[in-house]
Amino acid sequence: MDKAMDLSFWQLASAYIFIVLLIVIVRLRGIPREKEIILATARMSLQLILAGYLLVYLFENPHPLFTLLIIALMQAFAIYNIYKRTKYALAFEMKKYIAYAMVVGIMISLFYFIFVVIGVEPWYEPRYFIPIAGMIIGNSMTGISLGVSNLIEGFQANKARIEGALMLGASPKAAAKKVVNQAFDSAMLPTINSMVGMGIVFLPGMMTGQILSGTSPLVAVEYQIAVMLGVAGSVSLTVILYLQLAYRSFFNDRNQLIIQKNNTKEMKK
Repeated sequence: MDKAMDLSFWQLASAYIFIVLLIVIVRLRGIPREKEIILATARMSLQLILAGYLLVYLFENPHPLFTLLIIALMQAFAIYNIYKRTKYALAFEMKKYIAYAMVVGIMISLFYFIFVVIGVEPWYEPRYFIPIAGMIIGNSMTGISLGVSNLIEGFQANKARIEGALMLGASPKAAAKKVVNQAFDSAMLPTINSMVGMGIVFLPGMMTGQILSGTSPLVAVEYQIAVMLGVAGSVSLTVILYLQLAYRSFFNDRNQLIIQKNNTKEMKK
């Protein structure tokens, strides 16, 4: 296979015309997003450049502590991002469940993938470990973000029905089952939809990158299938761990439904 083409500075710079086009469109439409778009573009560019130099160093100096440190930082940033992206103020207990589900669910999925599915030697090889971890963590972050919002909104919208079920003798788990199931379904939908359209509607980023770098399309397909299955498993595991822990926070010790002001009714400004 041919080697990847290296973009020149001017070729890369020419791609920013798409951002200029976006800014022109939002300005003509009277949408006040110019500063946000410019900031997002600058942050993306700077973060990717720094990540590129960091990855070059890690690839040339592989070490298990470096790899685990990077994964820990990625996890911490993802958890913090969930807290920030959720439109409701979260109680400490809810934040604890989010962090637990993210760490446990992702690490189980990631190490299974590394040791069993692709069998990397050594296991901490950053060229494989970090990109795969990034895809698993990123998708799990999106899944839990949706799960958090849908769980809170589900309890708000179904307050009367849940209280009625409790009065008739249902356990908190049974009374909340519909809300938990709907939250899980909503959290999984983006992952399922991306799997449905993959290969026909679009080629995913990882596969496109491999092909552009000179990898055989068939090899790229093998890795993409494996990664998407790993992503689906990780999202499902992290989301269900969170939901099975978090729904209990809506009930007190006497199995009565409680609406916690600090994580359900105070909208972030």
